[in-house]
Amino acid sequence: MRRALGRGLDALIPGAGTSPAKVAPSEPEDVGAHEGRLDVSQLRPNRRQPRTEFGEESLEDLASSIRVQGILQPILVRPLGDDEYEIVAGERRYRAAQRAGLHEVPVVVRELNDAESLEIALIENVQRDDLSPLDEARAYQQLIDDFAHTQDEIAERVGKSRPTIANALRLLRLPEAVQQELNRGHLTAGHARVLVSIDGEEAQVRAMRQILTRELSVREAEQIGAAKRKASGKGRGKVATADLHRQALERDLTTSLGTRVRVRPRGKKGGTIEIEYYSDDQLDGLITRLGH
Repeated sequence: MRRALGRGLDALIPGAGTSPAKVAPSEPEDVGAHEGRLDVSQLRPNRRQPRTEFGEESLEDLASSIRVQGILQPILVRPLGDDEYEIVAGERRYRAAQRAGLHEVPVVVRELNDAESLEIALIENVQRDDLSPLDEARAYQQLIDDFAHTQDEIAERVGKSRPTIANALRLLRLPEAVQQELNRGHLTAGHARVLVSIDGEEAQVRAMRQILTRELSVREAEQIGAAKRKASGKGRGKVATADLHRQALERDLTTSLGTRVRVRPRGKKGGTIEIEYYSDDQLDGLITRLGH
C-alpha cells in the first residue's frame, strides 16, 4: 500500500497525507523541497543518469547495509505526474533498496527542469567520485549538446577548472577499444590522457595494449607516449616554431569551443580549420557561437 509523502508535506499541503499523487504545490509559497516517503513502485530511474556502471558487488554490499540500517540519506526525486517521480540523485540507493526488499524509501521532492536534474545528478556523482571518466565526459558533453552550456559554465557548476572539463571531453575522441578498457577500469583517466596525446587511432590502440600487457603506471605510459610522439616526427628535424604556434592555437580553440579543432596549413597560401561536432544540437551551438 502506498503511503503519502509524510508529515513534512502535511504541514505544507492540506490532504497530502491521504493522496501521494497530489504532491505538486498549488500555492507559490509551497514551491521547494518536500521530505517524506514514497512507495518504491512510484520511482522511475533518471533517463539522464550520468552513471552507467553500478557494480554488482557494491550494490549487494549496500543492499545488505540497508536491510540492517535502512536508507540513511533520502533519495532526491522530481514529480513526473500520474503519481510517478523521477530519481534525480540516489539511483544506487534505489537499486539497493529494491534488492533489500524495501517497499518504500525516504525522499526529497523538488521541482526541477531537465537541465537542473542532469546538473544535480552529475554533481552528486562527481562529488562522490562515483563516475567513470567516460561517464563524466559524456555528462559534460550532454550539458553542451542538450542545454548549450559552455565549458566555463560547466566548470563553475561542478566546481572544477575549465581545462579539467576540456581534458575530460577529449576522452570521447578515443577509439572504442580504448573506451571499453577505460570503462572496465583496466585503464585510469591518467592512462587515457596519455593515449589522447598520441596521434592516430591505431597508434593509440597499440599503446593501450602495451600499457595493459606490461601493466604500466601512468608515468611509464607517459614515456611511451613521448616516444611515439617523437617517432611520428622522425625525419622532420625539430618541430618548427610555426608548428608549435599552430598546436597552441588548436588547443586554445578546442578548449574555447568544447570540441576538437584542427588547423591545417597549406604551404604559404593559407589552409583550413576543421571543427568537429557530434550532434545537430552541438552544430547549432557552434554556428551560433561563430556569429551566424
